[in-house]
Amino acid sequence: MLNKVQDTQISELEEKLLIRKHLHDITNRIHAAQNIKQILVDLKDGILSCFNAHSVTIYLVDQIKDEIYSMFLVGSQLQEIRVPINNKSIAGYVANTGNAVNIADAYNDTELKRIDKELSFDIRWDKKSGFKTTQILAEPILHNGNLKGIIQIINKNGGGCFTIEEQGYLKEIANVLGIALYNQERYARRRKTRFDYLVSRDLLKDEELDNAWEEARERKETMEAYLMNKYKITKEDIGKSFEEFYRCRFISFSDKVVIPGDLLKNLKKEYLRRELWVPLEKVDGKIHLIVDDPNNILKRDMIENLLKTKSVKYDVALPEDIIKFINFFYQSPEDESTITDILGKLDEDDQMMDEDEDIDAVTESDSAIMQLVNKIINDACARRASDIHIEPNVAKKNVEVRYRIDGDCALYQTVPYGYRAAVVSRIKIMSNLDITIRRIPQDGKIKFRRPGNEEIELRVATIPTQGSVEDVVMRILAKGETLPLQAMGMSKRNYSELLNVITKPYGMILVVGPTGSGKTTTLHAALRHINTPEKKIWTAEDPVEITQYGLRQVQVQPKIGFDFAAAMRSFLRADPDVIMVGEMRDFETAKTGIEASLTGHLVFSTLHTNSAPETIVRLLDMGIDPLNFADALLAILAQRLVRTLCKNCKETYHPTIEEYNEIAESYGRESFEKLDIPYNDDLKLYRPKGCSACDKTGYKGRMGVHELLVGTDEIKRLIQKHATVEEMRNVAIAEGMTTLLQDGIMKCFDGYTDFRQVRRVCIK
Repeated sequence: MLNKVQDTQISELEEKLLIRKHLHDITNRIHAAQNIKQILVDLKDGILSCFNAHSVTIYLVDQIKDEIYSMFLVGSQLQEIRVPINNKSIAGYVANTGNAVNIADAYNDTELKRIDKELSFDIRWDKKSGFKTTQILAEPILHNGNLKGIIQIINKNGGGCFTIEEQGYLKEIANVLGIALYNQERYARRRKTRFDYLVSRDLLKDEELDNAWEEARERKETMEAYLMNKYKITKEDIGKSFEEFYRCRFISFSDKVVIPGDLLKNLKKEYLRRELWVPLEKVDGKIHLIVDDPNNILKRDMIENLLKTKSVKYDVALPEDIIKFINFFYQSPEDESTITDILGKLDEDDQMMDEDEDIDAVTESDSAIMQLVNKIINDACARRASDIHIEPNVAKKNVEVRYRIDGDCALYQTVPYGYRAAVVSRIKIMSNLDITIRRIPQDGKIKFRRPGNEEIELRVATIPTQGSVEDVVMRILAKGETLPLQAMGMSKRNYSELLNVITKPYGMILVVGPTGSGKTTTLHAALRHINTPEKKIWTAEDPVEITQYGLRQVQVQPKIGFDFAAAMRSFLRADPDVIMVGEMRDFETAKTGIEASLTGHLVFSTLHTNSAPETIVRLLDMGIDPLNFADALLAILAQRLVRTLCKNCKETYHPTIEEYNEIAESYGRESFEKLDIPYNDDLKLYRPKGCSACDKTGYKGRMGVHELLVGTDEIKRLIQKHATVEEMRNVAIAEGMTTLLQDGIMKCFDGYTDFRQVRRVCIK
């Protein structure tokens, strides 16, 4: 018995000596490491030899982003993982508090809450890798009390907690790492260049970087361009390297950046191109600008003297991107004048202008104001905007110009506050409105001819706002091309049912939805399908946005009494087969349309309602006879436009069970189960990522989501009985109708959009 005890003690002693040897070896290897990458990636196996465990992760601190990060190899590629420094994750908690942790089961929420009430374990990494985390031993890496990183050991072989001895070993290794990381920083500071990040991430070797300086000089290329061409370094990695070196943001060129007209008016294009800097925006009184070298003190002093302020925030950009920004800010598609030239002319006309005075220093007849308004309209067309918003801002003393693109508003540029009245007056003159009336709203239209002889029409509304100023909103009514019906993005059922009803000889088809939801586009697609020489088709529109050969299209003029109802009455005397009326705004138009459909004509129209069943109730509430309406109705198509994911960069992901349940409940649990989309590891959804093609938004373009209610015999009986919206919806769904929300959810599973965008436009 005694011999057995002695053998056990000898065995334990030998094991401890072996571990001590491993600790000594790994200490030497850590101190001998040439760069951060060796410490984070290459030394992991050596560290793990001191522990009876599965894996080890070493995190470093990123002070700028308040995160910790680590690197790991995927094949031959070095990948990065980042964790915020807060108490919501285990590694983040250790970094935030400086406390070591020894966790027996990462999935045991009670154990985690005993450490900190905010603490939780993110299971996404386990799901992605198929590996289950259980035990975690983590220690902060410190040097003289300053956090340098975190070391984390995962999954003790054989189960159970990590021992006190193992905690001690980890603390020893953490102390050694603290000294090594401090020395690496000191070494990096001695030889630091703006490309050191590339070397530390093993994207470039030291000797390659050293040679690149001379080779780039010989080829007369910038270092950045040479590295990207010769060594295939990505622009994103160059940007990360610059951010680490300059301690600021890296800005890439984007033509979606707001043109800062008020900041550019005293700056010359040639000067900015030569000096390689340009302002981007003014936020909370601080001017944000990009420069090729934010560490150049002489250039910073020169910039601050020129701008007459010390409140400047510097970010870095590649020289070619700075040039692109300057060219973009100073370009003008309609003539040789640039935005700075325009604002400069205005400034020269009135050097004494005081922006705080309520006196109009410039007038709407100034040629520079005309050029400025033309530029705003032309640029809106070039960017596919649907609306232009001119917004004088009393608080910030400027005029903001915003464009609505793909359904969302975004700033385009700012104009000095002193030009507010002149810009608004110029738009009023173009719209034939009274420039002396400023206290009541006005409506008008502009016929505008673009370069290339293209003519567009704009619907203009002026509205007085707080501060004795006026806002202007201009809707661009561009002449569009007729799309085919199959390009509407309808489901198979909706497409076949709609095709069936539009080929009927008579009856009424309604397309409903809010303003800007694509109703006119869908109506013209339907008319295109039936537009043949055998059919006489009349349309009454306000305005005529889409022209189509073969249709007889009429522009209504409500101001002279030629409204939709009057147009429809005249059509009935002009031998029609098909009538399309822009909108059923009142009882008379709706009544005339129903009568026309009952007397052998196919009638198309629109309404502003939320859903297909609600349209029926709205018309009945107008006073329409339910018997006539039931006989006339063929179908009601409700639709919305939803932003679509960028095809270049959208990515698949595995949704959480919570997200899956939310989608199922929104669809309707019983209906969703019939789709047979179970929650398993193969389930994939799509989400935005962001790339240069979509300006980092992850979205590009829009498509329709639809709800088609067909006028079946059962629906007609419910109309005659004045049934509720809920009764009609339930019957329509039972007969095969998918609601707007359901159609949107199916488009999520098909990869066209994501659930958040569907939720933005669909209620039920």
